[in-house]
Amino acid sequence: MSNTETAGTPALSEQAQALLKSLQEMLNEEKWTRAALNNYSTSQFKELDVILKNAREEKVIDDLKKNCDEHLTHTRNSIIALYLSGMVALSRQIIDDSAIINLVSIFLDNHKWSIVKYLCERILDYGESKFALRTLADCHKNDNEEELVFSVWERLVKVDFEEADIAKALAEHYEKLGKKEITIDYYKKALHRYINKAHFANVRDIWDKLIAINFEDIDFFLHIQKKIAKGISDDKTVILLNELYAKYKDIDIDIAVNILKIVLDYDERDVHGRREIIECFRKKYADHSQLEEYIRISNLSQNYRDVHKAISDFEKHIAFDKGNFVYHRTWGVGRIASIHGDEISIDFAKKRGHSMSLKMAVDALQTLSKNHIWVLKATKKKEELREKVKNDYVWTLKIIIKSFANNCDMKRIKAELSPSLLSAGEWSTWSGKARDILKTNPEFGVSSDNNEVYIVRDRPISVSEKLYNEFNAQRHFFDRVSAIRDYANNKNTDPDSEYFTEMISYFTAFLRGANTEQSVASYLLINELSSNKSYAYLKSAITVDFAEIFAGISSLPALFKNLKDSKLREEFFINIKLFITEWPDIYVKLFPYTLISSITKDIENAGYEDKLTVMCNDCFDHFRENREAVVWLYKNSRDTSWFKNTNINYEKQLITLIHILDITYRDIENHKDTPENRKINKQVYNILFKNGDLTAFIDNADEDTIIRIFTFINDIRDLDPQDKLNLRSRIIDKHPEFKFFGDAEKKVTRGLMVTLVMYEEKQRQLSLIISEEIPANSKEIEYALSLGDLRENAEYKAAKEKQEQLNSQIAKLKEDIERAQIFDPQSVNTARVSFGTKVALRNNTSGQREEFTILGPWESDPNNNIISYLSPFGSAIINKTAGQEFEFVINNEKVSYMVEDITPAKI
Repeated sequence: MSNTETAGTPALSEQAQALLKSLQEMLNEEKWTRAALNNYSTSQFKELDVILKNAREEKVIDDLKKNCDEHLTHTRNSIIALYLSGMVALSRQIIDDSAIINLVSIFLDNHKWSIVKYLCERILDYGESKFALRTLADCHKNDNEEELVFSVWERLVKVDFEEADIAKALAEHYEKLGKKEITIDYYKKALHRYINKAHFANVRDIWDKLIAINFEDIDFFLHIQKKIAKGISDDKTVILLNELYAKYKDIDIDIAVNILKIVLDYDERDVHGRREIIECFRKKYADHSQLEEYIRISNLSQNYRDVHKAISDFEKHIAFDKGNFVYHRTWGVGRIASIHGDEISIDFAKKRGHSMSLKMAVDALQTLSKNHIWVLKATKKKEELREKVKNDYVWTLKIIIKSFANNCDMKRIKAELSPSLLSAGEWSTWSGKARDILKTNPEFGVSSDNNEVYIVRDRPISVSEKLYNEFNAQRHFFDRVSAIRDYANNKNTDPDSEYFTEMISYFTAFLRGANTEQSVASYLLINELSSNKSYAYLKSAITVDFAEIFAGISSLPALFKNLKDSKLREEFFINIKLFITEWPDIYVKLFPYTLISSITKDIENAGYEDKLTVMCNDCFDHFRENREAVVWLYKNSRDTSWFKNTNINYEKQLITLIHILDITYRDIENHKDTPENRKINKQVYNILFKNGDLTAFIDNADEDTIIRIFTFINDIRDLDPQDKLNLRSRIIDKHPEFKFFGDAEKKVTRGLMVTLVMYEEKQRQLSLIISEEIPANSKEIEYALSLGDLRENAEYKAAKEKQEQLNSQIAKLKEDIERAQIFDPQSVNTARVSFGTKVALRNNTSGQREEFTILGPWESDPNNNIISYLSPFGSAIINKTAGQEFEFVINNEKVSYMVEDITPAKI
């Protein structure tokens, strides 16, 4: 509905009406001919821009677009309508930009380059557009403006993640100019994109280029080869790795060996790779006394032997040489003293000159580098090593991580340092600083499989690559959302790097799938990131609009629950309000799952209070499903006009909360959504009892209401009996004439009040029976059975009787413990005689003063005047106040008492 049609809006001003009338006349008079087209110039479009400006000022921009769109239905090549409709669509970030594209195409087909250039620049005023940039580059090319072509191409490559040819052309351009760093960057972009297209010839061409100009970046090659294998094939990857190996075999033997191992991972039958790795080992271990023997023993040169097992055997054996360190699980760290044939001699700290066969040594010993943390602990003075660890974090982290195959988490690091070198307190401080170093220092990274496992980098990496690796190590969608945010918010990252392109591609892929929480979250995330100036180009990656995504959502509540990112949830609501006409109904539907105050404020400010009233009634009517929403509304909205307009009086509000208290207790007992129910249960308990809402209401309630409320409270089986007793006392205190009837009186005592000491004693008794007496009894029965003839077997009968007795005791103890409610001494109420109080009575009959401590049946000790509140005498004095008189029958004799004093008992 346009703003002229909206009910209640004022009539259009004379200027607005004149503007729309003038526009309609222009559209009707417009003639579309080739001659008319040739007469068009940029000044005419600037005049149309003035019309757009005036329409915005007069607030008739919707009407203007509507009129233009209607005109296009029968005059599809109207220049005026296409331009005005297209520019309005662009200004509103509407995905459908067909009008402006059609307009550009008309002038492009007629070679009106100056107008095409103007139109493209106008499109780009509203954000980057692949179509506009590509067309603008063609304009500059037509005008022989080479530098401007490259400038536009740079922008295009940034927004078109699939464009590879132009990325390559830019690399070649900057290579000619001698700008190595930017050349490498564009070659890398082109390589990634050709891999995505599976164009191996182009991939190989750029791979060779990068080896020639940037072979030192081995981490890049080892990373990208995985992508080539996955996107193209293993055999093509082997071809490229062999080219990389040829470059490195005379430069860095360790890297060369690593490359060959990867080759053999792809093709274990690669004869060339096997032969080359033997030659590399000969070169690397040329000074080793047992080199050729170990090559022979491992069968490394024999093609029938599994190459991976042969390499593993060789590397195990080659580590055994005179002077190298080893570890034995019993004798600790030792050093190889000598090797003679198959005999090896090792000096351990407490077992010097220990001899064993080489085969046994390979199986029983772990070889250690001289810088292994275990070697340093065994060979360095403890205080010296301790000082080094305390003061040199980077050195320590590198030592420990490399000690464990360059794969180490904080748990392993702690095990090596505390308490052997650092106290618990020192570790707490040290570990905090260490975590910061591991996160920020480019010499450290995370494992590609687990972001909690750290590695040491042979070459320091950029912040961009470090955060990219952390992104890849995340296994869950919303963890990756956080990881890409960390990248975008870091000032030291490159917004144009292929690392970021790969990360954002992970999310754009979801936009093409079903409307799950991932696709919705991806849309919202890309929108969020594009608000950052450095990432504004991401707008072009969004190929659908929010309304289209929203229409495909099957279950809004389910999707919202699964949208596990608070910022994206907030953006979700903002987009609903911006793009969905019936947003108030959607807000109301989602409120019970969100409980965000801004939602009710937005609905209220928009004048839809009646919808909020309906929502409140629905939440209270269906409190089981909306228990958390009921609590929220009670706490936050009772003073609003829309809540007051509900049919929910205060008694119903409290009774609903009592019901919620009861069902959360039951769900907790049944282990159903326990954390959530515990939270709701605590909130309701605090409202009713700690905040005093319940007692405040009862103080002024009539008798029927009190009976209803108290009956509901008594029906809550798991509520602390002390709370029930306190409420009962409060009712009697405020309404002295009030009488409790039937179950209401009995249910107060359904629980069993106990002290913590006796509760623990009963548990100890139960444990003793189960762990000691039952097993002993089982042995007695077993022994009695071995005697035979059960009819005359007194031992068997006695043992079985004991078994029945023990089972009865267990059942009784379990039942009592299940009923038990531990008394909190801090909650003792001395206003009346209650559990945990000491009462002084005046025996009016004898004139004596008598003192009694009121506890439970477990603590009862009449000889010491400790009586149970459940005993006849305890029941008679419970809830009495100081100065109150009562009578009690003892041995058929009526005795009169008066309560003199009530104090807390010493428990």
